[in-house]
Amino acid sequence: MNKELLRRFGQFIQKQTSHIANFFSYLKNLFSSANVKYRKTDKFLLILSAALAVSIIVAIHFDEKITPAASSTRYTTSWIGNSFGGGDKWVQIQISGMYVAPDGTIYTNSEWDEAGREVGIYRNGDVIGKAEDLHGWGRSGGVAITANKKYIYVAMEQSGIDQKKDGFPPKGTNWYCVRRYDLTGKTAPFANGKGWDKSMLIVSQKDEITGLATVGKELFVSDSAANKVRVYDTETMQELRSFDLAKPGNIAVDTTGNLWIIQNNQVVNYSKEGKKLVGVISELKNPSAIAVDNRGRLLVAENSQSQQVLIYDIRNKSKQIGTFGEKGGIYAGIPGEVKDLKFYGISGVGSDSWGNIYVSNDGFERSGVDLRSFSASGKLQWKLLGLQFLDNADVDPETNGLDVFTKNERFTMDYSKPPGKEATYQGYTLNAFKYPQDPRLHIPSDAPFVRRIQGKKFLFLTDMYGGKLQIFRFNKQADGEIAIPSGMFVVSHPDGKKAIGGDYPPFQPSEGEWIWRDKNGNGKFESNEYDKSKDHPYIGGWWVDSKGDIWKSLRTQDGVGIRHFPLQGLDQNGNPIYSYSKMEKINHPKIFGDLRRIEYFPETDTMYLSGYTPDNPAINNDYAKLIGSEIARYDNWSKGNRKPKYRIVLPVDKSAPPEVLNPAAMSIAGDYVFAVTVKKAEVYVYDAKTGRQVKILKPGAEVFGETGWVDIPYGVRAFRRKNGEYLVFVEEDAKAKVMMYRFNS
Repeated sequence: MNKELLRRFGQFIQKQTSHIANFFSYLKNLFSSANVKYRKTDKFLLILSAALAVSIIVAIHFDEKITPAASSTRYTTSWIGNSFGGGDKWVQIQISGMYVAPDGTIYTNSEWDEAGREVGIYRNGDVIGKAEDLHGWGRSGGVAITANKKYIYVAMEQSGIDQKKDGFPPKGTNWYCVRRYDLTGKTAPFANGKGWDKSMLIVSQKDEITGLATVGKELFVSDSAANKVRVYDTETMQELRSFDLAKPGNIAVDTTGNLWIIQNNQVVNYSKEGKKLVGVISELKNPSAIAVDNRGRLLVAENSQSQQVLIYDIRNKSKQIGTFGEKGGIYAGIPGEVKDLKFYGISGVGSDSWGNIYVSNDGFERSGVDLRSFSASGKLQWKLLGLQFLDNADVDPETNGLDVFTKNERFTMDYSKPPGKEATYQGYTLNAFKYPQDPRLHIPSDAPFVRRIQGKKFLFLTDMYGGKLQIFRFNKQADGEIAIPSGMFVVSHPDGKKAIGGDYPPFQPSEGEWIWRDKNGNGKFESNEYDKSKDHPYIGGWWVDSKGDIWKSLRTQDGVGIRHFPLQGLDQNGNPIYSYSKMEKINHPKIFGDLRRIEYFPETDTMYLSGYTPDNPAINNDYAKLIGSEIARYDNWSKGNRKPKYRIVLPVDKSAPPEVLNPAAMSIAGDYVFAVTVKKAEVYVYDAKTGRQVKILKPGAEVFGETGWVDIPYGVRAFRRKNGEYLVFVEEDAKAKVMMYRFNS
């Protein structure tokens, strides 16, 4: 045997020896519990253990080749996009407001977190807790938060519900409240408090609270709808006074107890009694957050093209004395490249008693949380990520899985690292300023396909109900990490209206479906850039094959449910060309009465289709996200074969609502077919040659055995690396991540 094989053999035996020892210990305990003396079973146990060892060793042939087992059930559960795996710890999906206490505890607020961390509590790069009871029953968070030494004060909303219950507004009415909590996140009721537990102070029934701060025993509240700043006692929560201010926003308190308040594109200065002071900072561009540091300096976050924190000396007249962060933020230098001091979508700023600075990035259109802590000298100390929501991942096929893309991010992968640590966040692919018509800023987007077409990289995105397919190109030299809007397919509206309601995108056809291509390369929708048609409005699924051809399955009853758009090449700006004049209509196999998904592989001329069949009909065929009850494989598709090699009957649970337990997505990679269910997010794995089920992937201990629902049509994506390892990405919409299973065939 050569040295490499001996090394592998030694590792193999060492690994299996631990299994034998565990098996020996198990049998010993088993016989001991049956009151059999150990000495009398020694020989028997040794024989069994030896037999187990022999059964392992005989798998090794004398020709020095290790024969793999039939199909191992072993796999690793990992994830990307969040700093924590789950359980009690995850980073929320958005931060809309932030307050930093003198001891460095960070309190964050957001309108929604899928798993219920609307208000997060963080310290020293760790999750400390959350405020309870802000999720469900008509409750949600808000955009403002503050705290003192005893309580957390949270801007939140309580909506009316169908039932008439004490502590709830009538249906159709909203209470915009300050809710009080103790510092652990438990509600802190007070006399005459509102809400079911008497912990809410109703401030408005018109609009949300936009700012909160405390000075001594007084709580200051920006009531933007009433154009007032209201003042309450922090203990009794009784209103003490108020003063007029048009559209007050975020509030900070300086060392003298005076207030600095964001008002549109300026910051104004008031005493706590409501007297207007001279310190006005004007000509700001979209100020989004404000704080005072331990040196008495005012920090103002500008969520504009500068993407910086502006620093002011406010001791006499307000004077800007510095900035924090690179000018241009994430788009400075190499656009989209993630660097410590490149900010994007700043939603919060704060400082503690040591002068550490904290910045929360919320991306654009709330594309995910990136919370960072810096020393007083500006060195990054830690960052926390909660980037993924209604999202999945795909790999760049050219880099063999070393580059992974989600709808807005690029990660580089090191598969030698432990679960949850393989991914490094490298690129943010959305440029909200250069490409303001990027579909990701205007319509829901999810589930990437990454393809190489004529050697060039492209990103394709779908949406929650499958009605659109977005296309993005890359130009590293000019745009760095940015995915440039390149094209889009949109299906017809079933009522004959515009395919996308509202004013976006400009110049879209008034009816029917259309293909847009960015002919002039500026990333904007122009009137001469649409190709239009009319077709069946109900989409089954999209697919982009390895040649760049686009396939669409329709839920039509006429038997012609497949559309094929051959790639016509790339135009002078690098956009892929597709047209209705070259589109092929193809009859789908008769076994499918309701065709849902399609995946074609030109290398082997193999087609995979899914949908509902007469043998296994739909329970509720209006729920468009599901892939159906069967998957069928067709070989020699282009030669006209329509006889399936096999039909996989999927695990449909007829006892539950179809949107809960049934298959939501499928993916084919290498030797396997993958199908994932909605609620349990279990991945059923089938042999692609025979259709036989070989394993089920379930969330492991690495993620506390839990997962959110698969809520998008392309919630599973698989890839086989050159070393035979499989990567299986699964949407995990609860705790701001994408699940990643890893196994070897």
